[in-house]
Amino acid sequence: MQAVIEQYKATILAAIEQKIPLQIRGGGTKDFYGNSVITQKNTLLDATAYRGIIDYEPTELIITARAGTRVADLEAALNQKGQMLAFEPPHFGAAATLGGCIAAGLSGPRRAVAGSVRDFVLGVRLLNGKGNDLSFGGQVMKNVAGYDVSRLMVGTMGTLGMLLEVSLKVLPKPKTEITLHMEMGEAAVIEKMNQWAGKPLPISATCYRNGELFLRLSGSESAIRTTRLKLGGEELIEGEVFWKSVREQTHEFFQSTRFLWRLSISPTIPPLPLSGDQLIEWNGGLRWLLDDEKLNAVTIRKTAKDAGGHATLFRNNESGISVFHPLDPGMMKIHCALKKKFDPSGILNPGRLYPEM
Repeated sequence: MQAVIEQYKATILAAIEQKIPLQIRGGGTKDFYGNSVITQKNTLLDATAYRGIIDYEPTELIITARAGTRVADLEAALNQKGQMLAFEPPHFGAAATLGGCIAAGLSGPRRAVAGSVRDFVLGVRLLNGKGNDLSFGGQVMKNVAGYDVSRLMVGTMGTLGMLLEVSLKVLPKPKTEITLHMEMGEAAVIEKMNQWAGKPLPISATCYRNGELFLRLSGSESAIRTTRLKLGGEELIEGEVFWKSVREQTHEFFQSTRFLWRLSISPTIPPLPLSGDQLIEWNGGLRWLLDDEKLNAVTIRKTAKDAGGHATLFRNNESGISVFHPLDPGMMKIHCALKKKFDPSGILNPGRLYPEM
């Protein structure tokens, strides 16, 4: 596998010399996400050649794998030991890779209670924009002083380096899971979800749309039985199928060709004053919005900012709108400084995160 890394290095050094930008790409299942990369012909840097699980210690709840490893293969290995990736990363296709999962930084339905991708990254190995082979972090929760560079790589869309290896903390799978369904208004749902979040209830996921609330309960049989009696509602027989449809966006809500916005805001915010169809997750902290008008971008982003968060144009962006929420000048200065440090020639996925990078 070292030969593969040497080839990656050679490609990066050649790109620097020829001043040709590189498009780092794993399985390609998230090609739709982010801004278009400024590329020229024959500049694809395929990350899938460097794959495979390097080390897995079930008793230590730690797994290390190469970035080109399919997420499905990683989850299959964990499943054999009764463990899982607790942040439930969406695949969006069978070819999804670990590197793409970390670079995109997306989490699934369990994120509100388990934590985000960043919370589970222990260490990374990467090639920066100078072709240097660098390692950060390790295989324990606290291992270094100073900046946590390994977690810095989460959500950077390949603009700071090409991921080679990632170490992750994993968790045991719940012994039992059921999904409850009940009818409720949006304002009441937001209030209820936040009340429940402050109590020791085994709620591992929430989803609300058009007057229907879905709750996933995860844990011991006795805890689930007690909680079900307390909360009420009817059990959804195909609960696992439902949550997979939300995680992978195969649910009918996501099949629209309208602009799909992802608003990450304070969960206690009441119903947003925005037109369009909405689907709510994470106890109110994640609100998906389908909108017909691209001119609403300014209004949507102002609404999200006023609600303590930000708005991302997640899918169907054919309008030239910048995908990610604009940064204030101070934060953009930090981002550009990091880009300059890791990728001084600006050849790695230029523009994918922000046009300035």
